[in-house]
Amino acid sequence: MAQESPVVVLTGARQVGKSTLLSNEQPFSNWRYASLDNYDVLEQAQRDPDAILAGSKDLVLDEIQRAPGLLNAIKIAVDRRRGERHFVLSGSANLMLMSKVSESLAGRALTINLAPMTSGEQVMAKAPRLLESLLRAEPPSEGSIDVEDPIPLMQRGFLPPLMMLSGEASFVRWWEGYIATYLERDLRQLSQVESLPDFRRVMETLALRTGQLLNQTDVARNTGVSQPTVHRYLNLLETSCLLCRIPAFTPSRTKRLVKSPKVYWFDPGIATFLSGYYSAGDLRPSREAGGIFECLVLLHLKALAQLMTPRPRIYYWRTLTGREVDFVIEQGRAVLPVEVKLTKKPNYGDARNIRFFLDEYPKASLGVLVHTGSDVRLLDRDIVAIPWTLLAGVQ
Repeated sequence: MAQESPVVVLTGARQVGKSTLLSNEQPFSNWRYASLDNYDVLEQAQRDPDAILAGSKDLVLDEIQRAPGLLNAIKIAVDRRRGERHFVLSGSANLMLMSKVSESLAGRALTINLAPMTSGEQVMAKAPRLLESLLRAEPPSEGSIDVEDPIPLMQRGFLPPLMMLSGEASFVRWWEGYIATYLERDLRQLSQVESLPDFRRVMETLALRTGQLLNQTDVARNTGVSQPTVHRYLNLLETSCLLCRIPAFTPSRTKRLVKSPKVYWFDPGIATFLSGYYSAGDLRPSREAGGIFECLVLLHLKALAQLMTPRPRIYYWRTLTGREVDFVIEQGRAVLPVEVKLTKKPNYGDARNIRFFLDEYPKASLGVLVHTGSDVRLLDRDIVAIPWTLLAGVQ
């Protein structure tokens, strides 16, 4: 990818492994590496941007959001010697949501988002091609597989440092430190926030609404924060790669469909922690568990989509009468509805909204219900129920 574009922008939340990837993996391990987390490097970048770019045709600049003034120098360097110089810009912010960055890099950059690890990556499983097959309306064969209980994983989370910890208390302490660092350091690099307690309260309220329609007025009312401030905080959380909005699937203007986005966190572990559940036992019976399980499934769907060209888009679908499909995957003319159920024994009734969707949209030839059980089986001629671990390539 680095040879396809003069600039590659690698974004992702803090601790997903960007710096480790760029320091240790080919071809980047042979490139000159400079991190703007280093005060001396940052000072030089701010004082003399051209100097820090000199002397190497292949350069990795980590935490680039700390020195946006470098972007114009990079733009000039690329335009002056197009095809000769290559840059990887990495940051714990979605750089393309930052106006100065997107303006400077327009037409020059390829953007990649590094997500948390999937369950398959943790056990070195081969990357599955399941999503490609499902979009071709080719369901997996029926049968049973071994499946890991997702609830403890949802309480832990999927960031690499968590893989080296054990015990629920360790996970809680880690997330506590992660959020404190975000509020006290990372957030202040992006914007001035008048009240960190208000910001934290908005985060907690959004966590309790994981997988639900985003209603900013409702969030403002529940937190006592003004609606314009909630709007700004949402944008900051998105820019920080902590939160994403899933848009509505609205292919026809004539159909009566909900158009507000749904909101999800980048990792189910942060959603669980901010919701106030500090053990798998507390999370399991909660009303928030279903939405957080959707968050886990979305993480794996996004990972599968990243492997495909062109990259599929992920939506959700909801009618004004309340019929809803959790995710709709679209690639070209192929459409795949995906329903997520926190149950080990799915039945046809769990798939009734998929049935309605398939009848409404002939372009969709297959529907999928993702569950926590071990069986792959057809619920109808064109609806297949699959264990969640199939999305990770773990069988």
